[in-house]
Amino acid sequence: MNNNQIIMSQVMLPHQANVAGNVHGGEIMKFMDTAAGAVAIRYSKCNCVTARVDELEFHLPIFVGALVTCTAKVVYVGRTSMEIFVNVEVEDLESNNGPQRALSAYFTMVAMGRNGRPQVVPPYTPETEDEMKEYEAAKVRIEQYKIRKKR
Repeated sequence: MNNNQIIMSQVMLPHQANVAGNVHGGEIMKFMDTAAGAVAIRYSKCNCVTARVDELEFHLPIFVGALVTCTAKVVYVGRTSMEIFVNVEVEDLESNNGPQRALSAYFTMVAMGRNGRPQVVPPYTPETEDEMKEYEAAKVRIEQYKIRKKR
C-alpha cells in the first residue's frame, strides 16, 4: 500500500457556498487541510497538526454541484515534520469537460506524540524521478522559509 498519498473527493453543496453559488475558499482550504492531515497520519502513524501552509494559489472558481478531488502527497520528510503537496481538481459532472486544476498548496504537518510533543517520523526516500524532483524542490522551499523566518 502506498502510504505517502491519499485522494479524497466530495460534491460541493449549497451550505458551502455564497449567494452566487461560489464555494467559499475557506471550505476548500479546510478540505485540503483534512487531506494533508490524513496522509500525514497515514505516513507517520501518529496524530499530526498543521504548522504552515505555503503557496496557496487559486486557479479557478468552484461552484455548487462540482466534484472536488484533493490529492495529498508527502514530498519531503524532516525529523518531526512532513511537507505535503495538495492539488485540488474540480469537475463539472454535467459537462463533458474533464477535471481541471483549481488550486494547490504545500502544507507542513508536524507529527505529535501522545505527550503533546513533536515526534520523530520515518525517513522518506523518493523512488521515482518525479519524486526526487519534488523532494529537491521541497528542500529549497524549506531553506527559503528558514531564511525568511530569521529576518
